[in-house]
Amino acid sequence: MISPWDRWYSTSCCLCCHVRTGTIILGIWYMLINAVVLLILLSALNDPDQYHLTSVELSSDLDVMDDANMCIATAISLLMILICGMATYGAYKQHAAWIIPFFCYQIFDFALNTLVAVSVVVYPNTIQDYLQQLPGNFPYKEEIMSMNNSGLVFIVLLFVGCILAFKAYLIGCVWNCYRYVSGRRTTEVLLYITTNDTTVLLPPYDEAMAIPAKHSPPPYTSA
Repeated sequence: MISPWDRWYSTSCCLCCHVRTGTIILGIWYMLINAVVLLILLSALNDPDQYHLTSVELSSDLDVMDDANMCIATAISLLMILICGMATYGAYKQHAAWIIPFFCYQIFDFALNTLVAVSVVVYPNTIQDYLQQLPGNFPYKEEIMSMNNSGLVFIVLLFVGCILAFKAYLIGCVWNCYRYVSGRRTTEVLLYITTNDTTVLLPPYDEAMAIPAKHSPPPYTSA
C-alpha cells in the first residue's frame, strides 16, 4: 500500500523544473525580496524624516515605537536572508539539513495566512474597519467600501484561498526537494559502506584461496 507522502512525491515542479532547481530559484527569489526590504528599512533608519508619517497626531512615543519596529523588521529581514541562503546552498550542495529552516518558515507563513482567512470568516466586519483606515487617496477606496459586506468577504476569501493554494504548492516542492536530497545522501552512504565492506573482505578471501596453491606438495614424479 502506497502512503500519502509517496503518492504526492515528485521530482519535478512547475511542470518542467527539477525540485532542486525550483528550490534554488525560490530561495534566490526570497533573498532578493528580503534584500530589497532590507535596503528600504536601512534607508528609512538613515533618513527618518523622509519615511515617517507627517501628522499632528503622531506623538514622540509613537515615533520611538516606529523606530523600534523598524529595527525589529531589519533583524527579521537579515534572518530571512540567512534562512533563504541556507536553503539555496542546501539544495545546490545536496545538504538536506540546510533546507529544514526554510521549510519551517513556509509552514509558519502558511499558518499565519490561514489564521487571516479564519479571522475574515469569523469577524467579517474587520474588512470595513481596515478599509476605513486606508488613506483617502487610496485607489477605488469609495467603490470598495460601497460594496456589500458579503461580497467583500467572498472576494477576500477567494484571494486568500489562491494565495494559500500557491503557498501549499511551494511547500510541497521544498518538501520533495528535501526528500530527494535525503534519499540521495542515504544512497551514497549505503553505497560507500557496501564498497568499503567489499574491499575489506576481498583480501582475506584471496589470501585464503592462495594458501593451498602456495603450500601444496610438489607433484609426484617417477624415477
